[in-house]
Amino acid sequence: MNNLKKWKILKSKMVLAHPWCQVRQDEIELPNGKIIDDYFVSIKPDVAMILPITSNREIIFVRQYRHAVGEFFLELPAGNFDPTKESAELAAIRELTEETGYIPHEFKKIGTLYDKPSKDTNKIHLFLAGNVRKAGEQQLDITEEIEVILIPVESVLEKIIQGEIAVAGTVAALFLGLKFLTF
Repeated sequence: MNNLKKWKILKSKMVLAHPWCQVRQDEIELPNGKIIDDYFVSIKPDVAMILPITSNREIIFVRQYRHAVGEFFLELPAGNFDPTKESAELAAIRELTEETGYIPHEFKKIGTLYDKPSKDTNKIHLFLAGNVRKAGEQQLDITEEIEVILIPVESVLEKIIQGEIAVAGTVAALFLGLKFLTF
């Protein structure tokens, strides 16, 4: 029996409405009656992430600088998208092609995760792409400088353990995706 109750929003206002960053301030009533007038929520777009695997059982990663942390990270190709303009599937394939120049031969959805549901609104839509092949050159955005790195499937777990692959969404996608490696 579930006795948990949702929080009640009493008032809500946008306190930051920039195209790259939106923050909402909610006044909420907790189930115990306590009022919190400054609960901040980051309104973020959904993300499409793809786990691309070549016919040689190599996973295609992108290595790029992440300014908020000031470090370079190995990640799976991914990007934001607007679900009113593009499906998660098309966004995942687009991101793979733009960031790496590769295209998938086989493709399927493997899950949907929430990034940080205590403060963020977005979902991460995860896809597995098999038998990917190089079809062109990268088509990077102005803020992107990306190195494409292929890593054998058998080496990925050790790279996670060693901290070489450490972005939460990528790690989750890898663990989910490796279960589905039989296309």
